[in-house]
Amino acid sequence: MTEVELKLTLPDRLAREAEAAGLLSPEVIERLLREEVRRLHVDQLFSAADRLAGLDLPTLTDAELEAEIEAARAERRASNAGRR
Repeated sequence: MTEVELKLTLPDRLAREAEAAGLLSPEVIERLLREEVRRLHVDQLFSAADRLAGLDLPTLTDAELEAEIEAARAERRASNAGRR
């Protein structure tokens, strides 16, 4: 675990409302950060999918797709074996 100290400067009303709602506790801030990181990853994934869809690439055949999947799996297995 890494300890990070945050200092927030908030408008008075927002600070009071956040405190009253229990949003300033370490557990809630951790949850909010995790949700935001997950949302950013999803946004990046959809952005990449949009860019990919915009490329003028030939469609892979079923055999080509299966070969790509098997190659990726073999690469992952080799990478995982090297970590042991």
